[in-house]
Amino acid sequence: MAATVLVVEDEAKLRDVLRSYLERAGYAVLTAGSGAEALDLTTTAAPDLVLLDLRLPDIPGEAVAQEIRQVSDVAILMLTAKAGEDDRIRGFEAGADDYLTKPFSPRELVLRVQAILRRGQAAADRKVRESFGGGELVIDSERREAFVRGAPVELTPTEWGVLNALATTPGRVYSRAELINRVRGYEFEGYERTVDSHVKNLRRKVERDPHHPAIVATVLGGGYRLNLRRDG
Repeated sequence: MAATVLVVEDEAKLRDVLRSYLERAGYAVLTAGSGAEALDLTTTAAPDLVLLDLRLPDIPGEAVAQEIRQVSDVAILMLTAKAGEDDRIRGFEAGADDYLTKPFSPRELVLRVQAILRRGQAAADRKVRESFGGGELVIDSERREAFVRGAPVELTPTEWGVLNALATTPGRVYSRAELINRVRGYEFEGYERTVDSHVKNLRRKVERDPHHPAIVATVLGGGYRLNLRRDG
């Protein structure tokens, strides 16, 4: 079954162009011209990925992303004319998995959509359930679920990717650049601070005290590591 992409863009011409490219790539496409419509379709249609323009006529895109994150872990690719690094950071902190600045090539957008969805499918295909730290953390790759101290944790696709990358070799230090490439599946020049935003969000969900992390540790001058041993 084809993956479903929800295109949220108030500019009708661009919305139609994106629909055309995505349908030619084999995706089922839904469209919305406002934030309210996007929130409704996210709930009722359960898309696999949301292309979210930040400049919408009713609700700011960042607010839409935050609302989506309250009810869904669907992948979010933000589209925006904002080019500053701080804008990107705010977008990632709102729950985005990737960020594309206008003007962009529709072909590049399709490649990014493919990369995000491929990562999610690859994680689902790995039939592995692993435990770390005496059961403190359990990762079920088949179901794409994580459990912390026995309780399920809802992670965005990017948060899931970061956690899985760190769990590949517990204790190993992964640089920010390496995490970007592992999680995104392609080269992503610059903006290594985006990793910090995703780790910050991840810690809110898995740490007892996010200000004193015991699971996802920072290595000064190095990057991050999973601070738990693999059980067994």
